[in-house]
Amino acid sequence: MSKPRAAAPIPPGEAMPQERQQWILQRLRSHGRVVAVELATEFEVSEDSIRRDLRELAAQGLCKRVYGGALPLPVASSPLRQRRVEHTGRKQALARKAATLVRQGQVLLIDAGSTNAAIAAALPERCGLTVVTNAPDVALALLDREGFEIQLIGGRVDPRIGGAVGAQAVKELQRIRADLCFPGACALDVEGGLWGFDSEESLLKRTMVEASGETVVVVTSDKLGTVATHRVAGLAEVQHLVVEHDVDKATRNAYAAHGVAVHRADVAGD
Repeated sequence: MSKPRAAAPIPPGEAMPQERQQWILQRLRSHGRVVAVELATEFEVSEDSIRRDLRELAAQGLCKRVYGGALPLPVASSPLRQRRVEHTGRKQALARKAATLVRQGQVLLIDAGSTNAAIAAALPERCGLTVVTNAPDVALALLDREGFEIQLIGGRVDPRIGGAVGAQAVKELQRIRADLCFPGACALDVEGGLWGFDSEESLLKRTMVEASGETVVVVTSDKLGTVATHRVAGLAEVQHLVVEHDVDKATRNAYAAHGVAVHRADVAGD
């Protein structure tokens, strides 16, 4: 995965507000967050000026204001049929690492999503695993393999999400007690935790977390350090985080400092 090109240097104290804002946007894309006091020092302007820049960027829908700075907004999910063919090697590398967290005889809750479908395909056979899922493609990935009991959660299937959502699905999940859950990750941030775009989908993810002994978040690098519309779970409710091989040590340490076990995938095949 290619890294964003670094922003062109701007002489301190000489940048116009529009130039500062463009630079801030580039910093958000490359670093995942900005801190107001650091920007004020770097540009030799007041923190009030930086806060005004951040307010204007947030008003344009280009970032999300948080205490002390700002976060980038993630790109809304594309339809599942498109996500299935995007970054397959990266998702398979994540899936292989995620599968190492599974133990014999466990009950797993697996959410819809292309990465989670890859996790289902990577699960070991003949381990007496029970997989509960709201996603037909996750169930199909396991149907012809040995040693799996599959329970499909019912309800209204959203074709964009690729799984059942709504009151019926939530009610069925509330009757389940699982060892591990793999909620699909739309966005993940150190301060806010796990986020989703759709209200019904986010409620289902939340119910999965509540029904499980441990939560494993498996996330591609573009979703790290971002937030979305609906908060699913705080970071304290996430026990494991599986990230791509190229995620830097500082980012990994930031999540580990909150008590999350961070697992780094092997180098992807694409």
